[in-house]
Amino acid sequence: MATTVSVNTVDGEMALYDAEPEGSARAAVMVIQEAFGVNHHIEEVTRRFAAAGYRAVAPHLFHRTGDPVLDYGDFEKVMPHMQALTEAGLLADLDASLSHLSVSGFVPSRVGVVGFCMGGTVAFLAAVHDALGAAVTFYGGGVTEGRFGMPSLIEMAPRLKTPWLGLYGDLDQGIPAKSVESLRQAITRASVPTEILRYAEAAHGFHCDARDSYHEASARDAWRHTLEWFETYLL
Repeated sequence: MATTVSVNTVDGEMALYDAEPEGSARAAVMVIQEAFGVNHHIEEVTRRFAAAGYRAVAPHLFHRTGDPVLDYGDFEKVMPHMQALTEAGLLADLDASLSHLSVSGFVPSRVGVVGFCMGGTVAFLAAVHDALGAAVTFYGGGVTEGRFGMPSLIEMAPRLKTPWLGLYGDLDQGIPAKSVESLRQAITRASVPTEILRYAEAAHGFHCDARDSYHEASARDAWRHTLEWFETYLL
């Protein structure tokens, strides 16, 4: 069962797509949107986690700027919403999502976070800010330069509190493999388990079957590793 509910944040109400599994949930997962809003793809991914036995929620991070769903590739409309995001606002939205899950008995150690594209950066931020059960980033940017007023992923890496897995495509024009390797070195200084996997034939957005950059073999493997990461550190 999946519904959209409202939760309170410091900046007003935020919609939260909430998918429940059949029977008791193994744990919970926060699914963090791409730069195009909580669209059909993000909802479908959220339901996939529910089908795997997790209580899964997807916060609408653009709630301060009208909560739009934007077309893939329409970056002119995307940028104002991304530019309005701040580290403080994102942390408030993550906290609101965690509070919603806590009502159902999910303590932070039983909550995972996974993010895609822009959301991959936010998932990393969550893994630095909170000691969650597990975190996974799909091609999250801001590796060498800060976003949303926060430091770069490389700068934040030693402060990771949550076991973190990064999934990147070598053909990603916005995140060079050299930067990914620099991040690999940085995460070795974290006090929690970390790992990065690179996909030689994958570009940015390779997991999303609604995008031209979808690469099925890489997407399937990355999804398998995501579930294994959660099973190892979250359950």
